[in-house]
Amino acid sequence: MNDPHIRLATDQDTDQAYDICRLTAAAGEDGSHLYSDPRMAGYLHSAAYLKLEPGCAFVLDQGGRAVGYVIGTPDTAAFEARMQRDWWPWVRAQTSAMTISHPKDQMAADRIAAPQTQAPEILAQYPAHLHINLLPQAQGGGWGRKMIETQLEHMRGLGVAGLHLGLDPNNHRAAAFYRHLGFIDISVSDQMVYGIRLQG
Repeated sequence: MNDPHIRLATDQDTDQAYDICRLTAAAGEDGSHLYSDPRMAGYLHSAAYLKLEPGCAFVLDQGGRAVGYVIGTPDTAAFEARMQRDWWPWVRAQTSAMTISHPKDQMAADRIAAPQTQAPEILAQYPAHLHINLLPQAQGGGWGRKMIETQLEHMRGLGVAGLHLGLDPNNHRAAAFYRHLGFIDISVSDQMVYGIRLQG
């Protein structure tokens, strides 16, 4: 099937998930220059979902190749605990020899050493979260909306009450897109976070 379509991710999509994350890591633009390790953005933001939460990992397939993904979890707190146990130790081993030389290397090293957790006040009403990224060739055709809707419908089917996502404050186009889909600004402290209620 060569026409673009949304499907569940498989292990075979993992390398492309790393690439998509890197190529959209600068507020939706190519972030290859930000990290010395080309997989670093994926370590932080994408690959763990294909491994730890595959039932909530969807890709946009074009010609048999993933050109975008929408990934997430219905229970952020439980997912963070699984990452602490099953993901971050492996990532620390992969990046142990990293030399700080690129703009976001230190931030990445700090995040890997002491992973962030979401604020309890957000999780109380919006326990699920997602990430979405599309390569430039997949943008502008309505696929972003379709992928978000696919994930939201999946989460509703799991009985999730609410979902949140983090935003780069510099990505104004994304903020407008999420507001158009019904998300509201629920930001706390220094994080830009949008949320949407899924039940009732």
